Amino acid sequence: MPIVVAFISQKGGVGKSTLARALLAVAAHSMKVRLADLDPRQGAVAAWQRTRQRHATAPACEVIAYRSASEALAASEDVELLIIDTPAGTNRATLEIARQAHLVVQPSGASADDLVPAVLTFHELVKEGVPKERLAMAVSRVLAPSEEATIRAYVGEAGYEVFAGSIGERIAYREAQNRGRAITETTQAKLNEAAETLIESLLDKVTAEINRRAAGTRTAKEGA
Repeated sequence: MPIVVAFISQKGGVGKSTLARALLAVAAHSMKVRLADLDPRQGAVAAWQRTRQRHATAPACEVIAYRSASEALAASEDVELLIIDTPAGTNRATLEIARQAHLVVQPSGASADDLVPAVLTFHELVKEGVPKERLAMAVSRVLAPSEEATIRAYVGEAGYEVFAGSIGERIAYREAQNRGRAITETTQAKLNEAAETLIESLLDKVTAEINRRAAGTRTAKEGA
């Protein structure tokens, strides 16, 4: 079974698919990874992949549309990392996805309209039995360091982890994605570094889970 990272959001436009694409593009350098698009009607992620293929951008990134997380999991035994990009809005399906994921990532901007429902969503998942240590927030679409500080303070007070780094509101990020690139692949080195900080923080969680599994396998073999 692959490591599963699910990106969720209570509302659209907070950077969920942006972060999912970036994790896919960075992880594809070192492991077999797939992005499961659970919102094929919108088709934005699939369109991004086709643009990437047309420009022959490396590394190649695999995006497949599925009707559900269960279907994606059943079809992804061949990958090390499965990234699930969910439709905006939370419902019962969000809970099922969170239960199957090793890490649930929710991006948020600094406005109360973003932060309040984001934290409430995490509270609901915890209430339903999802371990708090699987939930983490990503700072997204900020305009200034003060906005990043607002997010970190609010989410930290609520008791949830916030990844290192942040994604600012920058034209270069949009332009990169329009060309089938990730926000770590813009023409501006400083913006790439800022995005990489956040994505590497995500990958550290993935690596920790891979190492935990490997240790468990070794222990099981030694006890056999």
